[in-house]
Amino acid sequence: VQLQASGGGLVQAGGSLRLSCVASGRTFSWWGMGWFRQAPGKEREFVAAISWSGARQYYTDSVKGRFTISEDNAKNTVYLQMNSLKPEDTAVYSCAAHVGSNYYALDEYHYWGQGTQVTVSS
Repeated sequence: VQLQASGGGLVQAGGSLRLSCVASGRTFSWWGMGWFRQAPGKEREFVAAISWSGARQYYTDSVKGRFTISEDNAKNTVYLQMNSLKPEDTAVYSCAAHVGSNYYALDEYHYWGQGTQVTVSS
């Protein structure tokens, strides 16, 4: 299984970006998917997740109302639409597949993809 994130870049505060995560290889319909980010010198943190059915989405408090996670199963792709970006959103964003019951639990994520850099200037 391979996960490839893309869509990062440099944007001014208040701007928008849409990240994509494409899964290839052997994938399973019961996997949820999540986005995490890691800023320099900080721990990796949960950003958003979507359940395997697509019916439920989960967000960390700091991005609620600004970020939206969605999926296109036909394309094996998960998206993270990021609006009203802030300088504190600057980080490397990575996607991973979720297997388990707690979408906020880092250890329930597998097959981490290579990240994409998001830089928000003030």
